[in-house]
Parts: sequence; C-alpha cells; structure tokens
Amino acid sequence: MMICCLRALLLLGAQLLLSGWALTAPTNPNNFFYHDFLDGNGNKEIYFSGVKLHMDSAQASVFAVRRGNATMPCRFWHEPEVSSPREVRVKWSWLPAAGGPETDVLVTIGSRSRSFGEFRGRVQLRQDFPGDAALVMTRLQLNDTGRYRCEVVDGLEDKSTLVYLELRGVVFSYKHPRGHYHLSFLGAKQACEEQDSTLATSTQLFQSWKEGLNWCNAGWLADGTVQYPITRPRVPCGGHGLAPGVRSYGRRHQHLHRYDVFCFSSSLQGKVYYFQPSHKMNLTEARQACQVDGAEIAKVGQLFAAWKLKGLDRCDAGWLADGSVRYPITRPRTNCGPSEPGVQSFGFPPPQHKHGVYCYKPDNE
Repeated sequence: MMICCLRALLLLGAQLLLSGWALTAPTNPNNFFYHDFLDGNGNKEIYFSGVKLHMDSAQASVFAVRRGNATMPCRFWHEPEVSSPREVRVKWSWLPAAGGPETDVLVTIGSRSRSFGEFRGRVQLRQDFPGDAALVMTRLQLNDTGRYRCEVVDGLEDKSTLVYLELRGVVFSYKHPRGHYHLSFLGAKQACEEQDSTLATSTQLFQSWKEGLNWCNAGWLADGTVQYPITRPRVPCGGHGLAPGVRSYGRRHQHLHRYDVFCFSSSLQGKVYYFQPSHKMNLTEARQACQVDGAEIAKVGQLFAAWKLKGLDRCDAGWLADGSVRYPITRPRTNCGPSEPGVQSFGFPPPQHKHGVYCYKPDNE
C-alpha cells in the first residue's frame, strides 16, 4: 500500500516538473504567446501560438459638434497574418473630461455587441475592413467630451489605445443674477444647464484663451477647479508682472466656496434672431412675443453659439431667458460697444425695463 502511494507521489512530482519545465523553457526568436480557444469538443484549452496582436489609432484627437456624429479610429492586426478570422473581444470605454470613473460604452465579441447607459443606441463598431474597431457615435451630447479607450482582447493578449473626443463650440463666463461669486459648484453646473450649455473643461478654456478669451473673474470648471483666462495682464488681474495665461486657484470646496462659472455650448440646431414687433417690451411681454411668433425666448448659451458659430451680429440689446439683456457683435463698430467682437451684456436690469428680445426657433419648427 505504501509502495503504491510512493509511486503515485513520484509520478505526480514528475508531471509537475515537466509542466514547470514546459512553461519556463526558452522560446525561439519568434516569441510565443498564449491564445485562448475552444476545441472541437468544446473544452477550453491554451496553446502556444507564434501570432502577436498589434493595435493603434490613426488619430489622437477627434473634433465634432453637438448633435453631430464622430468616429474614433482604432484598428488591430496580427503578425504574422492569420489565415482565418479569430474571434476577439473589442471594448470601448469612456473617461469623462470632468473626471470620474471609467464607464463602459460598447462591448463586441464577433457578431454580438452591447452598448451601455447614455451611449445605448448611439454607438456601433464601423468594421469596414478586417481589424477595423473604430467607434461610430451619433447624436453627440455636450457631456460626451473626454477620452475613449479602445481595448482588444485576443486570448491572453490585451492591447489598448486612447482617443480624445473634443466638441467644438464656445466658452463663456456666466454669473448669478445677484452678481459675481455667488455660485457653488452644483449651482454653477445647474446654471450652465439652464442656459443650454454645460460646465467647460480645462482643455476648452485653454483653447478659448488661445483664441483670445480674456476674463478677469474666476469661474468653476467641470473638474472642480477654479480658473480664469488672461491675455492682457493688468493690475486687477494679478498685476502687470505676470505673463498671460490661464490662472488657476486649484480645486475648491464644492459646497462652501462661491465663484462664477465658465460654460460651454456647441452647435446650434435652430435659429436665434432679434425680435421687436412695434415697441420695446418688459421681460414678461418679451417672453410672450417670442411665443406668439412660434418661438421661445433665447437662452444665454444659444445666443453665444449663434454669435460664435453662425456669425450673429446685432447692435440691439434684447432680453434673454435668464432675465439678462445682451447683444452679439461680430463686426465691432461705432456705438456698438467695445472694439472687440463678443456678446456684450447690460447685466440683469429690472424686469419692467423696456428692450427688444432674442428668440430661438428650433430647426424642426
């Protein structure tokens, strides 16, 4: 009995020794890689394969506009080239520009696919050629900005690459009707959403600064930091001795601290126009005038988008939905405000004051 047990132990030890040698034995110059596959009997096995997985993205960044489409490139291939298709797993995930956890977007295995959350029904793989894993997104939303990770899994091999999606649009500073520095982080987020926009990202603010945005009041950004862009240094904005740039206060307490906010708006799917039937109106009459004309009173984000993206130029001040009075200038001229293009503001005058109004009419109407 003891002899049988001893033989069994010796046999087991020899098998383990051989297995260990097989796993650590030197490989040839082709470099072998594991590959997971199902054999004819449906049993999962691992075998050595001389095929290596490669992948890349043709673009590091993709630019688009709200409600438009975007394609994030990603492709993979094998070396040496395989003679028959291999069933790989492709997964796209999203890292929000505002920070936060990585979120699943789309997972495909062969002909099967599944999309997730806010991306459901808006994403699919392009698959124009073998190895094409590009992500096609439709009906883009303001919050879709961020990094997208393309991950390909082939057996035990796993490769990934990142593509940054940036929406083109306009960044603008917004303050509470009571004045500067009254918005908490959550209040800032709500204020932007109410004006048909979203919190701007640091990247969007930096790009706007490069395009000439010069604003001395600090505002919240999507990542919880507070910053402001300066192109012309001056005493109230850090002094003449500091170089131009985007100044940052870093991350601030989202509930206790109060600032203005930088909002971001992208493409405008409609028309913003100045309206004054026969006489100037108070705020209530202005809202009613737009409704009678089959429209609605325009929001601040819509006016900025019309100015920046569609060239709206009007020297007449008009009411907006938040109770402010503004006007857009693309061609500065005498008696139309400063010598630079922009959306000029009269602040939040008493609602009984008389002005024209800017209305917004969606394309589908």
